[in-house]
Amino acid sequence: MKQSATQKKAAKQLSTSAAQLLVQCLENEGVKYAFGIPGEENIHVIDALNSSSIRFVLVRHEQAASFMADIYGRLTDKAGVCVATLGPGAINLLLGTADANTDSVPLVAISAQGGLNRIYKESHQIIDLVSMFKPVTKWAELIPRPEAVPEMVRKAFKLAQTERPGAVYLALPEDVEKMPVPPGHHPLEINVVRDTSPSPTQISRAAKVLGIAKRPVLLAGHGAVRNHATESLIRFSEHLHIPVATTFMGKGVFPDNHPNALGTIGFMVHDYANFGFDQADVILCVGYDMQEFDPVKINPTGDKQIIHIHRYPAQVDAHYHLAVGIQGDISESLDALARETRLNPTMNSTGQKIRHLLQDELEMGRNDNSYPVKPQRIVADIRAAMGEKDIVLVDTGAVKMWMARLYPTYQPNTCIVSNGLSTMAFALPGAIAAKLAFPDRKVLAVAGDAGFLMNSMELETAVREKIPLVVLVWVDGSYGMIKWEMDLEIGHHSHVDFGNPDFVKFAESFGGKGYLIKQARDLLPTLKRTLADNGVSVIACPVDYGQNTMLTNRLGELTEPM
Repeated sequence: MKQSATQKKAAKQLSTSAAQLLVQCLENEGVKYAFGIPGEENIHVIDALNSSSIRFVLVRHEQAASFMADIYGRLTDKAGVCVATLGPGAINLLLGTADANTDSVPLVAISAQGGLNRIYKESHQIIDLVSMFKPVTKWAELIPRPEAVPEMVRKAFKLAQTERPGAVYLALPEDVEKMPVPPGHHPLEINVVRDTSPSPTQISRAAKVLGIAKRPVLLAGHGAVRNHATESLIRFSEHLHIPVATTFMGKGVFPDNHPNALGTIGFMVHDYANFGFDQADVILCVGYDMQEFDPVKINPTGDKQIIHIHRYPAQVDAHYHLAVGIQGDISESLDALARETRLNPTMNSTGQKIRHLLQDELEMGRNDNSYPVKPQRIVADIRAAMGEKDIVLVDTGAVKMWMARLYPTYQPNTCIVSNGLSTMAFALPGAIAAKLAFPDRKVLAVAGDAGFLMNSMELETAVREKIPLVVLVWVDGSYGMIKWEMDLEIGHHSHVDFGNPDFVKFAESFGGKGYLIKQARDLLPTLKRTLADNGVSVIACPVDYGQNTMLTNRLGELTEPM
């Protein structure tokens, strides 16, 4: 019997489209937020999101959407999701997607693409998006048919969230988006990948290497944060009396106020913590990802014994030649190694001296009332204003060097640094995601004036979405990190200075509040007041970056072992 036009229309309304099925699959994966901008070619996906349990956060630039997904994934271990249209919209997702991949963060980027009816030929806004995303993702693919959606979405999230985590990209053609899904296709059951246990043989081999060590030291990286290994690291360090340093991205996984803490490794010159590695004969690298920093900084002559403990095998590098590699759950590996090791390391006071040097820098800053404000004073005041669980996101630039070195961190993922790709401009959009992930914590974005202005329009997003946060801008009117590097390398600098807006009026123009620090003693009370406020605030603080070269000169004079 032939269907009437009314029956056909009703059947069409009852059928599920590929766009609707895609959103159902996202809900099935537990997605709570999607960050992005609608486009002509993905309006059906946006409409499906609008009628789902997922909160779509409209942003002002797709790059910011990718950073929000990046930081949400980093803080929650669940893939952050960013959405864009085809062509320029998709291209703008690249930076945050690449940042997530190089920082080993789960992220799923989804964009529209031209229809299958024209993608094979030269056509308006058509570029090969899949080929563009492949170098910066674990997997990139185009969804060719509506019935492929469940399998491809499940694969995307499985790859993104499996160790080593990373970014994944899916392109949905504009005609496929609207196609009806054949009966019997629905979101797939989520299967959780279990961690493998470490090899007893490798544990035994590592115990023998460690057992004859005189001055072992442990380096905890971002992988230890992802594996939630804080408690096992503390147990291991205390049981065997081994000092612990962290990478910039590992900050907080071993608390800086612990007697065995050495601080962070990753500064551009030989820093205090490096002395702990200079004297080491065995280095335990726990959850260390080589992209975080070059291993030559801890093993310059390649003569140290390295024990690699991670959930996946070590990368190959002339300065990272392994004595033993242990692959498996990090906490389980540390506990097993501690049980089997008998260690009598030579006790020395290096760690205590390093902690005193870092503390002296902070104390000097805390009591320095000069203006523009010294970096050490700014770091000390930020620490005084923030609770142990509160989250500070530190943008890339000179600001990162000061915060990563000096900011005492007591819990993982409370001082967020990008050090795989080390991209600028993530702090403000990242702060929006951080506040959504942890609404009960204070969230502070710390950025230089250059990095802040690259995505400063997202102040409007925070105001519109009623997401309270504070941005502290270190104002020096230049690309301070590049100026620092140029002065060190060639003795002078050029093409690094620029002008700035009135940051107070700038913040107010977006509906936020603006503050200008006019004397050093005003910074801490302003931080406390704005962090307690249920709104969006920008604090502009002129910074004395004359301290940059003074610091590197002083560290360069530290040639004697401590």
